Amino acid sequence: MNNKLLSATFAFAIGAACSLPAHSQVKPDVLVKQRQSAMVLQGKYFGPMAGMAQGKIPYDAAVVTRNAGYLEVLTKMAWDGFAPGTKGEKSAALPVVFSEPAKFKEASDRLQAETAKLAQVSKSGDEGAVKAQINAVGKVCAACHDDFREKR
Repeated sequence: MNNKLLSATFAFAIGAACSLPAHSQVKPDVLVKQRQSAMVLQGKYFGPMAGMAQGKIPYDAAVVTRNAGYLEVLTKMAWDGFAPGTKGEKSAALPVVFSEPAKFKEASDRLQAETAKLAQVSKSGDEGAVKAQINAVGKVCAACHDDFREKR
């Protein structure tokens, strides 16, 4: 009896382990929601910096340093949400995201690089350099939206 129970338990454990990858796969609609959430947060933390760079709100070095650090992490988060399986999901992503993945990857890499520069320069205390880098990040964001996002 114990051998049968042990064999059944072992078989169940093997079956469960084999099905784990299927259960751990994220559904396409969830990936879209995750990437959209990451981008909403990018806007939340970039917006005040853009306002400071444009002179619309007073410059606050502490806020810029904090937001630039958050933004550096957030710009790394959204991209795995553009998996090929999300192509048919409702979103503002243009088909070129999936038809020209190398071009899209280049744009995401450029954003990450410019954001990393912003995080670095924000620690320098040089307001002029920081504002220039905020503007550089803004241009990269705008270019990506122009090329890969539906107009709103």
